[in-house]
Amino acid sequence: MKILILGGYGVFGGRLARLLSDLSGIELLICGRNAQAAQAFCDNYEGAPRVRPRVMDRQQIAAALQAEQPDLVVDASGPFQEYGEQRYQVVEACIAARISYLDFADAADFVFDVAQFDAQARAAGVFVLSGVSSFPVLTAAVLREMANTMDLVAVEGGIAPSPYAGIGLNVMRAVVGYAGAPVKLQREGRRGHGVGLAESRRFTIAVPGKLPLRNLHFSLVDVPDLQVIPPEHPTLTDIWMGAGPVPEVLHRVLNLLARARARFRLPSLVPLSRLFYSVLNLMKFGEHRGGMYVRAQGLRDGEPCELSWHLLAEGDDGPYIPSMAIEAVIRKLLNGERPAPGARAAIHALELSDYQALFDGRSIHTGFRREDVGASLYRQVLGSAFATLPPQVQALHHGSEPRRWSGVSQVRRGSGMLARAIAAVIGFPPAGANVPVTVAFHPENGGERWTRDFSGRRFTSWQRRGAGRNDALLVERFGVIDVALALVVEGDRLSLVPRRWSCLGIPLPNALLPKGATFETEVDGRFIFDVEIAAPLVGLIVAYRGSLLPE
Repeated sequence: MKILILGGYGVFGGRLARLLSDLSGIELLICGRNAQAAQAFCDNYEGAPRVRPRVMDRQQIAAALQAEQPDLVVDASGPFQEYGEQRYQVVEACIAARISYLDFADAADFVFDVAQFDAQARAAGVFVLSGVSSFPVLTAAVLREMANTMDLVAVEGGIAPSPYAGIGLNVMRAVVGYAGAPVKLQREGRRGHGVGLAESRRFTIAVPGKLPLRNLHFSLVDVPDLQVIPPEHPTLTDIWMGAGPVPEVLHRVLNLLARARARFRLPSLVPLSRLFYSVLNLMKFGEHRGGMYVRAQGLRDGEPCELSWHLLAEGDDGPYIPSMAIEAVIRKLLNGERPAPGARAAIHALELSDYQALFDGRSIHTGFRREDVGASLYRQVLGSAFATLPPQVQALHHGSEPRRWSGVSQVRRGSGMLARAIAAVIGFPPAGANVPVTVAFHPENGGERWTRDFSGRRFTSWQRRGAGRNDALLVERFGVIDVALALVVEGDRLSLVPRRWSCLGIPLPNALLPKGATFETEVDGRFIFDVEIAAPLVGLIVAYRGSLLPE
């Protein structure tokens, strides 16, 4: 199979070529206007396919198709929002040459209107699929899964790229181009408009049992989902899609410019795209992690319900997700699974199970979350991951009624003056071996009061489900200090990972956040706890470990 990739050395085209690196029976034509970049990509390419550079632009597509006779064309160039009056030039050339076509289009109008070529594509016996990327293919697959259990009424979603993912100049031009401009969407059951990058909301992407992303700021983006998904779900009245790039300070600058453009009817911000492109690609700091979410509100058996789907991608795996949809279609083609002829948005190209097969073997994790207000505190935070905990860990955190567990422990204390002072204020026990310990749990204000008694030395904390910036976290209060903890399931351990802290509701610097290796597990039918509390500039404050059984 010969595949011609427009923009083959760019961000998305290059990643697609790398995803196909194990396929020996294909040839990849790496096309673009920059001969040096195309040749350099091919020289550095490592993989089984034959790769060959070709210098061309979109205006030369017809001649290139006649000369090369590829089996498939992939348009990974863009920005699709700026293709002008002849925006479907490549599509029309492919149909005329009877060559099938896929693209990465993120322009809502471009993807929605490609159906105008359906009759011609059918007559030519080729498929033309537009928008073959996370937005809208993955979103649509998730929503079909959700629609099996509920009638969808309101949908929102967002993508949060890693700060290290990098962003192409064409993508930045597209985003900056619709900043402050009308964005078509559906609201309250009617077609309407939002304002690109001027409408924002926050969300925490949290796959059950995995370390969540920080609570992120998402802003409205003009993606195909807004137009192609509503017709798929008759009960759907509202849809909103956003992006949550970091650093947030740069994101908020773009928000302000978008609002200013909308209010004062300023010209397009496209001239600023290179500036934003340069700054964003320079400001690479923080966690090398990204994610995506889809949240739906609807009705199940006539009762309101809510369901959310979360995706977390660690390290370098996340940036490849937008290219995986076309990868999957190509692999299906090689296996004899060919999309039906016709021109359409690609929302039915893949199912969620197809994506899961692509994610296997990578550091990409997904999961659904349901609201269950009647569940125990830890079950609410952990979601479906709660059921994977060892039986005794589940038993200790099951239910919300008063209960007591007791056992023995070993206690270590920090020796520094500041560590001793902090331990004394909170009431941590003195160092000792084989110390009898009892933990009493009592419901309090929607959470739990934990009272720990180490041989007569008592200290308490109040645990509750986090909200707002602490959403999907467990918040534990010691006096006037709140520590927000992520509940992470690792094998047979439940780890408690500090993520944020505050004093009297005022956020404190994360650089000084107390940390330590704290986990719970089960050994020989006994609940095992291992708690370590340390802080920068202070060192170890206290560490205690031991076992408990229910009284």
